[in-house]
Amino acid sequence: MAASLQMAALLSAPSTPINPDKLRFGSIPVGRKVSNLIVRSDGRMMTGGFSPSARGGILIPSAVAAKSDAPASSTSSKPGHELLLFEALREGLEEEMDRDPRVCVMGEDVGHYGGSYKVTKGLATKYGDLRVLDTPIAENSFTGMGIGAAMTGLRPIVEGMNMGFLLLAFNQISNNCGMLHYTSGGQFKIPIVIRGPGGVGRQLGAEHSQRLESYFQSIPGLQMVACSTPYNAKGLMKAAIRSENPVVLFEHVLLYNLKERIPDEEYICCLEEAEMVRPGEHVTILTYSRMRYHVMQAAKTLVNKGYDPEVIDIRSLKPFDLYTIGNSIKKTHRVLIVEECMRTGGIGASLRAAIIDNFWDYLDAPIMCLSSQDVPTPYAGTLEEWTVVQPPQIVAAVEQLCQ
Repeated sequence: MAASLQMAALLSAPSTPINPDKLRFGSIPVGRKVSNLIVRSDGRMMTGGFSPSARGGILIPSAVAAKSDAPASSTSSKPGHELLLFEALREGLEEEMDRDPRVCVMGEDVGHYGGSYKVTKGLATKYGDLRVLDTPIAENSFTGMGIGAAMTGLRPIVEGMNMGFLLLAFNQISNNCGMLHYTSGGQFKIPIVIRGPGGVGRQLGAEHSQRLESYFQSIPGLQMVACSTPYNAKGLMKAAIRSENPVVLFEHVLLYNLKERIPDEEYICCLEEAEMVRPGEHVTILTYSRMRYHVMQAAKTLVNKGYDPEVIDIRSLKPFDLYTIGNSIKKTHRVLIVEECMRTGGIGASLRAAIIDNFWDYLDAPIMCLSSQDVPTPYAGTLEEWTVVQPPQIVAAVEQLCQ
């Protein structure tokens, strides 16, 4: 209950919806350039209150997204409808529940409370308590129940309230969810979606600020995706529900209030495809989730300095889209990986190994990887910000790569 109240307080904190630059609409990358303004997740303007340091210049704490300078009238005239990221997740979930009666939701506070971040708000009233099931605080039990439901024909979505809590269900996710299709000789499929918020939030403390992508990456049989915009949040949610494989969908606590216009017509995103965010020529920057916006903050500075970075949101954390990544490396010959995951054993380490194995001959410089520090996330806000990669570090790394 304490965790529920804490997360509810975070959701209800003053927040200004952020309109990130529309980088992808439908299946066509737009990649237009806009003037960016750095804001905090609570909507306050950023100020440079830190002095330059060896970490690459002035720290920009809690940089989340870029506000477009396009007038509101031009935005409202575009086709589609505007949604916050958490609303896009809910819309995708609701569309799939309407389409397929086998789709159900279970987890802590997902029912009449509407979920800690309101992703399931209103669904219990519409579909009833059997399809939107509130569970006790027992992650191993309800995750195991969801896996059993998937084995017997349902298509459950399991929310653990926070990805850190799903460590309590690691046995079910690894030994059951990931392996039952194989160990049953193909007799059972496990079409389950395990989703929830993670990442470094706004002073949520070490146990609520974990980045567990690398924990689950090593489990055979799982697919993993990370959403970063309302558009791909909805598209990945729908694709994950329709998949015959178990899918872990990573959401970030600081991206739920991102706002974007998405199409009115139905669409889905490929679970195994990266997104070209910004085409470029000089260096390939691979990133995902919240770090996408740190990279785009840095990209504006880099362009002003004469660099032309290519930015790719890898989205699919398992498997990697080596086709898109490889084509970019063959063009730029330089790679920078930016992640919020830990450096030791993180997503960046696996991605670097894959690039070396497959594209070594195309590299003109060593692969650089910027990751979070290998420490528990401090509660103090200033210390929390120092554990995460910031835009000035990205600028400095690109300058070093392109020397």
